[in-house]
Amino acid sequence: MTNDDSLSDQSIELKLDDVVRGDRLDHALAAAMPDFSRMQWQRLIMDKRVMVNGRIVTKASLRLNGGERVTAVIPPIVETGLIAENIPLDICYEDRDLLVVNKPAGMITHPSQTNEQGTLVNAVLYHYPNLEGIGGERRPGIVHRLDKHTSGLIIIARNDRALWFMQDQFKKRTIQKKYLALVEGQIQPPAALIDAPIGRDPNNRKKMAVIPPNVSAMARSARTRYETVTRYDHFTLVACAPLTGRTHQIRVHLAYVGYPIVCDHIYGRRKKSFADLRRHFLHAAELTFRRPSDNTEITVTAPLPPELQTIIDSLTAAS
Repeated sequence: MTNDDSLSDQSIELKLDDVVRGDRLDHALAAAMPDFSRMQWQRLIMDKRVMVNGRIVTKASLRLNGGERVTAVIPPIVETGLIAENIPLDICYEDRDLLVVNKPAGMITHPSQTNEQGTLVNAVLYHYPNLEGIGGERRPGIVHRLDKHTSGLIIIARNDRALWFMQDQFKKRTIQKKYLALVEGQIQPPAALIDAPIGRDPNNRKKMAVIPPNVSAMARSARTRYETVTRYDHFTLVACAPLTGRTHQIRVHLAYVGYPIVCDHIYGRRKKSFADLRRHFLHAAELTFRRPSDNTEITVTAPLPPELQTIIDSLTAAS
C-alpha cells in the first residue's frame, strides 16, 4: 500500500489465495482485508475502483477462480464540515471499533439544520479526530439514538464494519437494553409486558400514541417489559426493557397504562412532581451486546446522573 498524502488516493494490491475459489469477490476481499467491510468493498466496486487481473470489475458478486491479483484505489476520507467541539464526554467503554458514551440529558445526538453544534457527534469529533470514518466520511457512526432529555448509554461506531455489525444486532433485536424510570403512582401489576402498537398521534403529529392497528396503517408493533425496582409512597422506580425500538416507546407505554414518567411534559402530567427537575426521569442504564472485534458479549452500565439520584435519595429518606 502507498500513502504519500492523507488527502490522496491509496493504491492497494493483493493476491487472493486459491481457497477463495467459487467465493464472491466482495466476500473474499472483506476476508482478506478485515479493516474494510463488505459494504465498503461493494461501494468501491460500484465506483469502478477495483481491478481483477488488470481489468476493472463492476459486479461484487463476481465468482472467483482463486489466485487472482486485485488492485483497488481507495479514495481519501472526506471531511464533512461538521464542527469538532470541546464538550466533555463520559466514556463508559471503548475499543478500536466502538465507543459507549453516557450521554447527559439535554444533549442532542446528531447535528441538524436547527442544531448544528453542541451535539454528541460534535463532541466525539473533537475527542477522536482520527476516526476511520463512515461511508468515506470522517464522522462517527450513530448506531441508535436517545431522546434529547433522556440520559444514558449510546453506542457509537468508529468504522463502517462496526456500524454494520452493531446495526445487525439491533435489527435482530439481540441487544439487551435496560432503562430506569421513575413513574407517578405505585404501578400495578409490579411487573408486566406492555404490548401495544405505536404510531403518530392523529391529534398531534409531533407526538406518538398507542393506536390500534385497524385505525392506522402506520401503527407498528411495540412491546416493553417492565419490573418494579423500588416502591415509594407516590412513585415507583421501574426497570424497563424495550423489546422493539419505536420512537418514545417507553414514555408512551408507561403513560398508556396510567403511570407516566415523572416530569415528562409531553406524555405525563402537567403539574411537575419535582419542580427543580428540568427533564423527564428516564435513563438508559445498561446495554448488553456483542462487540465487533471478537463477537464477545459484554455489558456496559451507567449510574443515574446526579439530578436523578438526588430524587431517589430524597424518596428513600422519606419512606
